[in-house]
Amino acid sequence: MDKTVIPARGLTHSGKFHADDVFSTALLELLNPEFQVERVLEVPADFDGIVYDIGGGAFDHHQTGAPVRENGVPYAAFGLLWREYGPSLVGEEEALRLDENWIQPLDLEDNTGCGHPLAEAIGGFNPLWDSPDTPGDRFPSAVAFAKVILQHKLEEIWGIQRAKSLVEEALSSMEDRIVLLPRFAPWKMSLPKSEALFVVYPSQRGGYSAQGVPDPESGELKCPFPLAWAGKRDNELAKLAGLSTLRFCHNSRFLIAADSLEDALAACRIAQRTNA
Repeated sequence: MDKTVIPARGLTHSGKFHADDVFSTALLELLNPEFQVERVLEVPADFDGIVYDIGGGAFDHHQTGAPVRENGVPYAAFGLLWREYGPSLVGEEEALRLDENWIQPLDLEDNTGCGHPLAEAIGGFNPLWDSPDTPGDRFPSAVAFAKVILQHKLEEIWGIQRAKSLVEEALSSMEDRIVLLPRFAPWKMSLPKSEALFVVYPSQRGGYSAQGVPDPESGELKCPFPLAWAGKRDNELAKLAGLSTLRFCHNSRFLIAADSLEDALAACRIAQRTNA
């Protein structure tokens, strides 16, 4: 089978379904909108399509010697399919990050029964013991639910990738170690490892916000706003800072808000002098 093409036919196991086979199916439907799965007890020898979570093949994990990640977390079918096809959706780096942060816990739950809230939610789609429905009746609803979740995860990653380009362009014209964004965009993938101390952007609430950039190793702010500003707002803060439109400083000193761009930038420069 060509690894770059998802066939329109697939097989997985019948009976009670779990997050593993449900998310696997959701992924394959996203990769190929024409994908159709059959749920079976055994795989026919002449089946031409993709087989997962059954049959002992490349996308099963129930056989002796099934794959295990370097960190010791065993693969389930979802993780195996993501390892194969995830990089084509989001790139190698983001595919590994999503696996580590989101897919591995689901794979671990499927292999060990350790429990996971999302796996429990998917399992809840199975019919009750006295229901006239079969698992096959409920499976499409579970897949549709999982597909929405997975689609949002992918869109989040694609959004961050788009933001990275915008943020890195703004970083290239940084002044006084302050990065000025034309609009808010996720920036923590790029700025902590840079020389930037602050990022300033138009606030969704009006005016401008400025945030301190954390150190990539410790997570501590490279340059917090002044301690005297912590938790202050409105006229009290404006008089204290000598900035007429400064209207808020978070108690943790990582964020300020101002009505004007000039005051937002000035607040960052005052913070630098205070911490010098």
